[in-house]
Order: sequence, then structure tokens, then C-alpha cells
Amino acid sequence: MKRIPLFLSIVGASILAGGVTAYTVTKLTAQDNSPKIIEFASQKTGSHFTAYEKDNYPDLTYAAENAVKAVVNIEKIEEIEASRFGGSRMDPFFEFFGIPQGYQQQAPQERRSGGSGVIISPDGYIVTNNHVIENASKLKVKLNDNRTFEAKLIGTDPTTDVALIKIDAKELPTLAFGNSDDLRLGEWVLAIGSPFDLQSTVTAGIVSAKARNLDVIPNQFRIESFIQTDAAVNPGNSGGALVNKKGELVGINTVIKSPTGSYTGYSFAVPSSIVKKVVVDLKEYGVVQRALLGVQFQEINETFIEQFGEKYGIKEVGGVYVAEVDPAGAAAAAGIKKGDIITEIDGLKITGSAPLLEAVAKHRPNDKVKITVKRDGDVKQFDVVLRNKAGKAELLAKDYVDSFEALGGKFAEIDSKTKKQLRISGGVRVVSIDENGILSKARIRKGYVITHINDRPINSISDLSRISEKITSIDGVYPDGRSASYSLIQ
Repeated sequence: MKRIPLFLSIVGASILAGGVTAYTVTKLTAQDNSPKIIEFASQKTGSHFTAYEKDNYPDLTYAAENAVKAVVNIEKIEEIEASRFGGSRMDPFFEFFGIPQGYQQQAPQERRSGGSGVIISPDGYIVTNNHVIENASKLKVKLNDNRTFEAKLIGTDPTTDVALIKIDAKELPTLAFGNSDDLRLGEWVLAIGSPFDLQSTVTAGIVSAKARNLDVIPNQFRIESFIQTDAAVNPGNSGGALVNKKGELVGINTVIKSPTGSYTGYSFAVPSSIVKKVVVDLKEYGVVQRALLGVQFQEINETFIEQFGEKYGIKEVGGVYVAEVDPAGAAAAAGIKKGDIITEIDGLKITGSAPLLEAVAKHRPNDKVKITVKRDGDVKQFDVVLRNKAGKAELLAKDYVDSFEALGGKFAEIDSKTKKQLRISGGVRVVSIDENGILSKARIRKGYVITHINDRPINSISDLSRISEKITSIDGVYPDGRSASYSLIQ
């Protein structure tokens, strides 16, 4: 995570009680070295300054003292394989030529890391970040009252960096969900978590911005619409609570931007509007019911105007430009076309990509949304029935397989030149490979072009996303033209 360092200057001020105040200023001049006393006219209270009214200033003690009880410390224990060499001291001569020496033994070791979480139900459901619990072999949860439990994983959503875990306990203190959509710029919020293993740390700040897209979640289909605050957040705060002055959960602290990895001015949280929907899906369906619009788009900002404004006849920033429409997707079925500019979803103004992603992420497949677009100078509205990853307007079954997560990699479309060179009608190129996925286990290399999965043609990333059953076979071709097929043993 990256952050721009900020250097803060603290300016001291003295406030005198009462509505009438006289000030004296010592002024030195070159002509007369003796001090001159200048007396300013008295001001009536309220003529220039707002009077202090206790009831109109936020008291954060209620929110802090109650919310802290529902925030927990999470310890992740991850088993890793470590190489160990035995025998005598290494001979650099043999080492240089790659000649094995002694013996190599795989010795499992434990790696520990920490984060935070928020209790959202009295029977032990806890929401946190996916990166806090990812690849864990064991999870330990320490409550605010110092009781410790082992937790089990209920489900994760790498695209939003949200995860749900559970401990076996009852009558636990909880945090109620607030509405992150109602947050206002300048509103006071609290960040609560366990930075640097300091349990139940509370920091305060204000909402600095909403709907920030940072491109930091390591997932090709990430959904980012962060709440930005200046509440101090440090390593260990991940998964902790962002709370409003009512003591309601309005976000899950997730990211800091810093060159050092520690707080230098801003922190970012996943809004509760997204968190709540993901958590309910994981708890009720066992899988996130991700709704898709079925378009590829570009944010219309100054850069877009400079590069494409004249070409597309767009002169004003705001909204998103529909660059591609999936012919089997929800947008196409409703009548949205390439070249349309999406300006509103259900009355919410779409100022860029982050608000659009958040607006769609709140919904499930088969939900209907009203989308407003500009087309050739006219304003049109479309009723769009959102679809699932498989291209259907229905909820996904619990045994649904996310093909991207199962394969474990990132993919890109191929151009017509590549199709011609490889003599194929379509496919998707493997551009990176994650550990523990099917691609890694099958020893598939980067550059491989997938043309079929389970004997179904894969001509585009949209085709790949519609694979919802277990992957048993992969066919394709490498950049040198060599065909390769892989059968997976279940």
C-alpha cells in the first residue's frame, strides 16, 4: 500500500470566555521603537464567530465505549513449506554449477499475522477483510474481554476484500449496520481495531471523500468505492470498524496509502452498503450473489476528454462511456448500446467508475434497476434486469464455481492478429498465475491461450465468466503454436 506523506503544522489558539474580548497588539516600527498599544473594538457574540453550543458538537464517547466491545483481534496462522538442507557445509564450486549437495527436506513452518474484525451477530458471526484471513490454516479470535476462540471460515469475497468468519459463542456484543450512503463530507467517524497488537485502539477523524477507486484490491474484477477518512489506521487495523457518531458500523477499514506501510494521513474503508450485502450473501447462500450489468466502460474525466473527446463528440466530464456491451448480458437485453453514456442508476448520479461499481454491487441477480443514459444528445431511460456471472437472471446455487477463482490467474482478450497467427477463432490469454489455483497445479505457463474449458468454446472473457461447473478439462495453445490439453483429476 502507498501513501503520500503529509507534514502537519499545529497552530495554537487561545480562546477567552465571554462574548466581549479586548486584544492588545505590540507593533514595532522603524521610526519609533516604543511599543504602540492598539485596542480593537469589542464584537458582539455571533457577529463574526459562532457561539459555542454544547449540544451541537459531537460527543464520540458513546460511540467509542459501545463499539469497542464488538471489535476483535484476529490472529492468522498460516502453514508454509520451508526448504532445509542437511549435510556438510556448502561447497561454492558445486553450488555454482548447480550440483545438489546434502539433502533437501520440506519442513512445515507457521507464519503468523494479525488483523481485526467486527462482531455482527450475538451468535458469533464476524466480518473482516479477505486479506486478513486469506490462506489461513487456523484463525484465533480474541474478544474485547480477553476471551479467545478458534474461528471457522464461512466465506470470502476477494473482489471486495470482505470475509465472514464465525466463533462458537453466544450473547456477544454486536455492532449494528449503519447506512454509508448517508455519510457526509466532514462527518466525524471513529476507526477501531488492533494496530501493532494494541487491542481496542480508537482513533477519530472525518470523512474526507467517498467513492474512491484506488486499484489496490488484487483481483481482476475488484469492486472499489472506498470511504476516505483521516482517522489514523495502521497495520493491524485491517478488518476493523469504521463507526459513525451513533455507534453504527459504516465501513470496514481496509487500506492505507503510505510509502512506509504506516499511517501518514489518509485511510480507506469498504462502505457498509457493500459489506452488508456481501455478508448476507455468504451467510444465506454460501456464495456472493454478484449482479452484473454486462458492459465494459471508461470513466469520462479530463484524460478521457483529451484522448477521445473529439472522436466521440464528448465535451463534458461526468458519467461513464460504454465501450463494449456483452451481447448476452443484462445491458444488451435492455437496449443499452456501445457509445451510450451512463449518467444515473436508480436516481443516483454516476460521476465515475466507483459510484457505478458500488451501485451495481448492492444488488443481486434478477434485481431491476433504472439506468439513465445520454445517446446522441438525447436522454433515455432503461429498465435493466441484472444477471449473474453465468449470464442468467437468477441466484447462483451454493455449489457454483467461480471460474476465475478456481483457475487462479488473470486473463486478457486476444486480438485478431493473434487469432490469425495461432489459427484459432478466439480465446483468452493467461497473463498471470496465482498459487494453489488450477493453472498452477497443472503447470500451465503464462502466455497460454485457453480456447476450451470442459469442451465449451472460450472466445472471450465473458465466455470464461459463464463457466459455473467444476473444471475438468482445459484446451488451448501456446504462443509458439504448440497445442496443449489438460485433464484434471478430481
